Amino acid sequence: MRILDEQEKAIIRHLIRDPRESDNGVGELTGVNVRTVSRKRQRLEQEGILSYYANVDLSANGAHQFTARHLYIIKFGVGITYKQLVDDIKMEPSNTVFTERVFESHIAEIDGKVALLLYIDGDSDVDIVQRMHEELIPTLLENHGKELIEEISTVRILSPVRVMRNYLPLVNMKNGLMKADWPDEAIYVGR
Repeated sequence: MRILDEQEKAIIRHLIRDPRESDNGVGELTGVNVRTVSRKRQRLEQEGILSYYANVDLSANGAHQFTARHLYIIKFGVGITYKQLVDDIKMEPSNTVFTERVFESHIAEIDGKVALLLYIDGDSDVDIVQRMHEELIPTLLENHGKELIEEISTVRILSPVRVMRNYLPLVNMKNGLMKADWPDEAIYVGR
């Protein structure tokens, strides 16, 4: 287990607030020397502890491209392993129907079997169901083998509450950033 020191925690807290902040800015805000900020930030990135993502909000709250989101839980039957699923995913082309429609996905385990959790975006609830059955499920069967899907469950997603531990879009976010008045002690960066 890697334990973060107090300077690293301070640096990370400010980057959670604004991942675009420069090393100079982080140094000024934390009181940590800019060279130390740069060195520690680079090491945290190289160790895979610190990563950055850009979220393009295509939902009704953002660009209005998609107005509905469902969670599809696809449980595979006996015979497909975690490793096999990962290997199959690595072999897929980089631009597929999944690129456009899957907001987020995870490999999971349900009742001792491997599963995929797919957050699917669409123009409407009907659009999601139609595209899922016409495009995504046939592609899953083609990529991972026919007759391996044991069960499919769906959940209609209404609104995100908490994202990546610290972001609460309904509470502490405004214009794509964490609100300035959100307290530092409310930002979790590990023990």
